[in-house]
Amino acid sequence: MKYRLEAYSIKELGQRANQEDSMFPEMGNATNNDRLFILCDGMGGHEKGEVASQTVCEAMGESVMKQCPDAEGVFTDDMLRQALSDALDALDKKDDGSEKKMGTTMTFLKLHKDGATIAHIGDSRVYHIRSGATANDTKILFQTCDHSLVNDLVKSGNLTPEEAKNFNRKNVITRAMQPNLERRPRADIYHTDDIKAGDYFMLCSDG
Repeated sequence: MKYRLEAYSIKELGQRANQEDSMFPEMGNATNNDRLFILCDGMGGHEKGEVASQTVCEAMGESVMKQCPDAEGVFTDDMLRQALSDALDALDKKDDGSEKKMGTTMTFLKLHKDGATIAHIGDSRVYHIRSGATANDTKILFQTCDHSLVNDLVKSGNLTPEEAKNFNRKNVITRAMQPNLERRPRADIYHTDDIKAGDYFMLCSDG
């Protein structure tokens, strides 16, 4: 599938003293020729969250570009899984043995010959939006499902969506990329070839 893209990246520090989000391509370096986009959010309150997010972005980006040098060529789930493995290997090497391990969420978008591959780990999100003539006509075709405690409780019926808004443990995630885990996390993977002119893909952290 051939694409004509417009790529944008936006970052705002907000109330934090440091920025733990990382992007691939790096902030300000995305071009309309890119077909691979990754956003990671270092785990807040954990040591070296910014190191974890940067490590995963760089390692996954390098792995995908090596395996799929043709930007709009064939891209497979095995290539994605290899990139995840390479990123976790890179995280293992950065582990300093601290009791509180660094970690990061991961969102991934790859446009390729057969459409788009979307993947995520954690509570950072990817949206596929189709704009309409009016706001009411604009639709979210797909959004990732957070790997979080509050989302699990809503899905199981133990919390209502209204109760979830004020839940005091909304920041607890149930899946993340961390070094030297006994069991490595899996990414949820989604594929689509329903891509039309004017569609938007948005990768975003939880702020």
